Amino acid sequence: MTIGAELSRGEAGVHVRVWAPTHRRVTLVIEAPERREIVLGAEAGGYHGGFAPSLAAGARYRFRFGDDAELHADPASRFQPEGPFGPSEVIDASAFAWSDATWRGIPPHKHVLYEMHIGTFTPEGTWAAAAEQLEFLAAVGITTLEVMPINEFAGSRNWGYDGVNLFAPTHNYGRPDDMRRFVDRAHACGLAVILDVVYNHFGPAGNSMFTVSPHFRGGAGEWGDEINFDGADSAGVREFFIANAGYWIEEMHLDGLRLDATQAIHDSSKEHVLAAIARRVREAGRGRQIFLVGENEPQDCALFDYGLDALWNDDYHHSVLVAATGTTDGYLHDYRGTPQELVSAIKYGFLYQGQLYPWQQNPRGTPTRGRERHRFVHFLENHDQVANVGFGERLGDLADPALVRALTALTLLGPALPMLFQGQEVGARQPWLFFVDHPDDLKEPVRKGRKEFLSQFARLATPGAQERLADPCDEATFRSCILDPAARKLDDPTVMLHRDLLRLRREDPAFTSGDLDGSVLGDHAFCLRFFVDGGGADRLLLVNLGPTFTQVVVPEPLIAPPLGHGWSVLWSSEDPAYGGHGTAEPINRARVAIPAHSAVVMVPDPTINLRIAPAPPSGKIEV
Repeated sequence: MTIGAELSRGEAGVHVRVWAPTHRRVTLVIEAPERREIVLGAEAGGYHGGFAPSLAAGARYRFRFGDDAELHADPASRFQPEGPFGPSEVIDASAFAWSDATWRGIPPHKHVLYEMHIGTFTPEGTWAAAAEQLEFLAAVGITTLEVMPINEFAGSRNWGYDGVNLFAPTHNYGRPDDMRRFVDRAHACGLAVILDVVYNHFGPAGNSMFTVSPHFRGGAGEWGDEINFDGADSAGVREFFIANAGYWIEEMHLDGLRLDATQAIHDSSKEHVLAAIARRVREAGRGRQIFLVGENEPQDCALFDYGLDALWNDDYHHSVLVAATGTTDGYLHDYRGTPQELVSAIKYGFLYQGQLYPWQQNPRGTPTRGRERHRFVHFLENHDQVANVGFGERLGDLADPALVRALTALTLLGPALPMLFQGQEVGARQPWLFFVDHPDDLKEPVRKGRKEFLSQFARLATPGAQERLADPCDEATFRSCILDPAARKLDDPTVMLHRDLLRLRREDPAFTSGDLDGSVLGDHAFCLRFFVDGGGADRLLLVNLGPTFTQVVVPEPLIAPPLGHGWSVLWSSEDPAYGGHGTAEPINRARVAIPAHSAVVMVPDPTINLRIAPAPPSGKIEV
């Protein structure tokens, strides 16, 4: 890389380079195996570099900027064995013996994502412990692990969005080679691994970047000072983040990135930094399938033009959550959870594509016309939405189990890329709460900020609710979120539900490669028709979010079977194997009937004849 500390490929020693344009003098302070200091040479563009002879992997070092006595970690450190306030360690990036030479990745329309947090995925909270669970996830039908940020952070626990050493996997989860073993094992199980990266702000504690002021624009963003991607002295900033993106692909063999809160990345350069990042990671992939997914609150499709493969669709989540719980509080204000909303989200992606969004008193979104449906990521849960809407309850604690099964089917069989949040596949009841371990001077501001954020929900702004909110700084809050690996059993009813749906998605091309249309059937019922050439392989998904739907007259062409066929049940969320109560044939000569809170997949059946006898002379038709 152009920055950081790297072992020489020639004589014994380490090349060191750091960008510090606000300092005329930078000193490399080697702390182990023996203390010595080397003044780095000033280079063009604000860089300082030099060579430390006889230094090897495992050596520990820091920088002194100017005449300041305080020592700082390398901003491009590959490992911080004592955390962000301690020394950096020289890592030999070539020492690990990879076994994934034949791994080529997952095609962009085939991803089934699984968002996971290494620190809470197992009681141990390590890469090694998480790697032991990968065969289970592959057996469920997951294809792609979306790992929440793992950069070094202050303290022993964090969601990951307060990272400060962006090249250093946190020591809390293990050493860098432990992360490599995790990725190598995932590839052996047929799983891709992408990493959630935060390129819109730095964490508030332990950040050596604060000594190099050009990293920031000067304006305050939602989570801190905005990054300077286009102002004066921004070249080194851009290089830092672009190099970081390529590093994860090149040295850690990751299969892509999830870009956090891209709406907070402002850049007026000729080439947007996100486009430069996309170009760099694909170069680093060297022909492997690389997947880039973005989070963008305003729902701006311009990110596709920068080279991103997919965007999270919060509109889908919000509508589904309202359908499941009836809550329209806070940022759920402009959703009703109606069949029409869900049909539109399946067909078009974003629900708001430029029309007024009353909650923000502004237009929201951009048109999705011409964008493939697999460019959107749909989910019932993610790390933000579970923690931010209440007391951290999972959807299974908030909604009728049958309704959750039906909405799971809609999400996993729809044409968008589905994503599960860790534990969802087993019906986990552990809450997911916001937690940090910041220094004492930051704890009270964090508590206060958390309460203020949740106060946008009227019910959470009440004194009783505010009093009950979990303390994000309390270790018990973190520990309550840790999942139990014993729940990961392939014969568990909830696991079977997810496994069967993902098998259906994987093996039946109608759901991912055909065309589709949808229609509202009633106040709570709707259908999706997946078309396959010839009609005999079409699929019909009936969804009912309310009480039993029964109707004799249904003038809707989408439920008409192909010529010479009737419909029979292929799969139902009411299968007793999943905890349901069975499903009678929903369509016959007399009516269409969809069980309450259910989703049913129908297939054309040439043995079923829906034709009726010729009309008698009276003109009356007997059914």
